[in-house]
Amino acid sequence: MSKVLSAVAWPYANGPRHLGHVAGFAVPSDVFSRYMRMAGHDVLMVSGTDEHGTPILVQADKEGVTARELADTNNRVIVEDLHALGCSYDLFTRTTTANHYAVAQELFTQVWKNGYMIERTTKGAISPSTGRTLPDRYIEGTCPICGYAEARGDQCDNCGNQLDPTELINPRSKINGEVPEFIETQHFFLDLPALAGALREWLEGREASGTWRPNVIRFSLNILDDIKPRAMTRDIDWGIPVPLDGWREQPTKRLYVWFDAVIGYLSASVEWARRLGEPERWREWWGDPEALSYYFMGKDNITFHSQIWPAELLAYAGRGDHGGEPGEYGVLNLPTEVVSSEYLTMESKQFSSSRGHVIYVRDVLSRYQPDALRYFLCAAAPESQDSDFSWREFVTRTNGELVAGWGNLVNRTASMIAKSFGQIPPAGELTDDDEKLLATVREGFDTVGDLIGRHRLRQAIAEAMRVVGEVNKYVTDQAPFKLKGEDERERLGTILHVTAQAVLDCNTILSPFLPHSANAVHTTFGGTGEFMPMPRIDEVTDLDDGHPYPVITGEYSHTPEWASRPVDVGASVNKPTPIFTKLDPSVVDEELARLGGDEADE
Repeated sequence: MSKVLSAVAWPYANGPRHLGHVAGFAVPSDVFSRYMRMAGHDVLMVSGTDEHGTPILVQADKEGVTARELADTNNRVIVEDLHALGCSYDLFTRTTTANHYAVAQELFTQVWKNGYMIERTTKGAISPSTGRTLPDRYIEGTCPICGYAEARGDQCDNCGNQLDPTELINPRSKINGEVPEFIETQHFFLDLPALAGALREWLEGREASGTWRPNVIRFSLNILDDIKPRAMTRDIDWGIPVPLDGWREQPTKRLYVWFDAVIGYLSASVEWARRLGEPERWREWWGDPEALSYYFMGKDNITFHSQIWPAELLAYAGRGDHGGEPGEYGVLNLPTEVVSSEYLTMESKQFSSSRGHVIYVRDVLSRYQPDALRYFLCAAAPESQDSDFSWREFVTRTNGELVAGWGNLVNRTASMIAKSFGQIPPAGELTDDDEKLLATVREGFDTVGDLIGRHRLRQAIAEAMRVVGEVNKYVTDQAPFKLKGEDERERLGTILHVTAQAVLDCNTILSPFLPHSANAVHTTFGGTGEFMPMPRIDEVTDLDDGHPYPVITGEYSHTPEWASRPVDVGASVNKPTPIFTKLDPSVVDEELARLGGDEADE
């Protein structure tokens, strides 16, 4: 058994999250975490809302509220949405806790003591109309290296090079289109060149392991070629104060939101342990070299997880060119794997909240079953290339695969058992066909488990549904519904016993993907209690300053084992109700009309 840290990207709290967001971080991490628990590993799954930075201030101004009020509102919306989706966090918290401030300031201070924070005079971008700092990502222009017209102020998504806003050709603000003003300002820079050697050694070791997705490791190694110091403080009054004399007293100097956001994985682990009453327990996942850690996010955040965060960890431990020693947290583990997804588009276009080409998680879950959404996001997962969410495909997959395939198998099996026996019957002598089916299903545990463990969710769910198809074929071939004579009753019972065994094993295999329906299937076949543990929302107060906020947490120690288990002969089976809801084809036109624009005419 291994200690496994499931470090899930922190959704930004400037608004509710849409499907493109959860396709990259929420569903893949939950499927993986649930499977790893079932496989016997000790999983710690953490995340929270990322609540600092200029975009929060910009949105708060638009809504006429304070930054804290906006963060409070959106934190709760995001918590409720991820809970409804069934994401099994051990702790989903936020970056505005006093605990997070303390952990982030500890890391900054030790990195500074070790000599990896350089104080420099630089040029900062200011909005001429508001006087407010513009973050790098809110400035666009032409890349000076490859000529890409929509490069950001921190990096070019086309060529992958790290940039400075002052290097952009024809820079403009993404907020209002105005040309930014660049003024001199003092900031601390993370000395990435002094950490480049250690970063390269680590990344080349990860490349040699062969576990990272090729696009992620290639991108991560490429950005080392032009590595430069990077500013880790900002001219802004919303964020974590710089914990140094002469700086902490300045009301408009704060830590860069991306410096503190990635520290959230550590601070959430610390908060989880503190809330558990075992304040040092987090070290089992962070200080043990044998522990594993997997970071889940979209591809636009690779640089922060394969460069900035590892650099912070290396600098904190004094493992760069300047040497140094670890702070009070000791040597902290580097990521085992950065699991980055490509983009999910919507009806062949990029998601855009500003243009209304978007669908929020809450809207989908208000109209459709959460497992139908989870199923689609796994079956069409943007793992190594962009993929598309279309309402036509959503309806097709829901009706043709979930309802007609898996749901129909569950329903007809339970119906036949309820009608003929009222309980799961014992098995008589098994035929070769019976044995072959049971072996096929048992093999599914190894095949599907291996694919989930390697973050191949599309292949994993396809393989699981292939096994479901084999069970459906068995039922059709054996035709138990034709066995009506008393002399055929033993064979009927055997077929239905074998089918029930196969169905419940398929339910176990599908449960990381479809936890809500896994519990429904469990109940249908006479199971009691909760089969797949589900998360809950707890209303808590800040451990240090008493501010109230909701968290997602749960008790997952009774997670079922990733293995076949004998059915409970004699368990009561009543006439079932459908597990999945069949969608009317009119859903497509209705949803396209909600999107507006020319999609409705296509």
